[in-house]
Amino acid sequence: MTVIEMASNIDLTALRVFLQVAELAHFSRAADELGLPKGRVSQLVRDLEAQLGTRLFQRTTRRVSLTADGELLAERARALLADASDIEALFQQDQQLTGRLRVDMPVRLALDTVLPALPEFLAAHPGLTVELSCTDRRVDLVEEGFDCVLRVGAVHDPLLVARPLGQMRMVNVASPSYLAARGTPLTPDELVTQGHQLVHYSQTWADRRPRFEWLDAAGQPQSLTLPSRVTVNNTDAYQAATLAGAGIAQVPIQGVRRALAEGRLIQILAGYEPAPLPVRLVMSQRRHTPRRVRVFMDWLADRLTDRLDPKG
Repeated sequence: MTVIEMASNIDLTALRVFLQVAELAHFSRAADELGLPKGRVSQLVRDLEAQLGTRLFQRTTRRVSLTADGELLAERARALLADASDIEALFQQDQQLTGRLRVDMPVRLALDTVLPALPEFLAAHPGLTVELSCTDRRVDLVEEGFDCVLRVGAVHDPLLVARPLGQMRMVNVASPSYLAARGTPLTPDELVTQGHQLVHYSQTWADRRPRFEWLDAAGQPQSLTLPSRVTVNNTDAYQAATLAGAGIAQVPIQGVRRALAEGRLIQILAGYEPAPLPVRLVMSQRRHTPRRVRVFMDWLADRLTDRLDPKG
């Protein structure tokens, strides 16, 4: 029997105490935050460990840290307590939203669009806290405990629900210094004859075939393999390498508008752009979506509406 299977009869108060100790890495500080005697906090944690038959914390005279089982329980406990909070508020729609939101999104969308407006959202909902993961990798929404994920590109997992928001137009760009050295191509054929190269973006190092991609006049995808001397797996590094003159990049126009306006990047091959990338809010298939998640997703969708092209 696993730790989680044994947790079905756990007192929610004990779980709250356990999480407070885990987050502060300190029993005395947790007791102060909760307004409980330190002995009571320690006893609740010991009782929890006894019930589960495992140690949840590694304790030394200087620090407290979670064990592997403690890490596992903490992740599930956060979701369980959040659901309990939602059940309490299910029929109290006017009640202030409380709890934690755990969200993942691409780095550039977070930096350019979401984070500048996030304080406004938090001011409107003072009972909420947000854990924002900014990464270009494909996180496991369920296993990593995310409430929702803002995803650019295809979604293939049948266990996930995707809410379409729009799409990102893709453009071809290069730095002025790069084009001065290589020439400005007018057709894909000139990418070869002029000796052009790409900045290669890949989330897996196994992908070693840099390709220039575009839609032809009939809307059919075409591609051309080109050389590359720089491969990156992060959108910030992708843009930095392109600005430095390492090659041509194919990027969402939202992320390079300022660089184009300032002349630090130049758009090329405007008639040979890749297919636009769909943007979706993704969540797991749950019978009940917490109200705090619904409210945040609606806010995020409104925030992105004017920055995306209409859904295709």
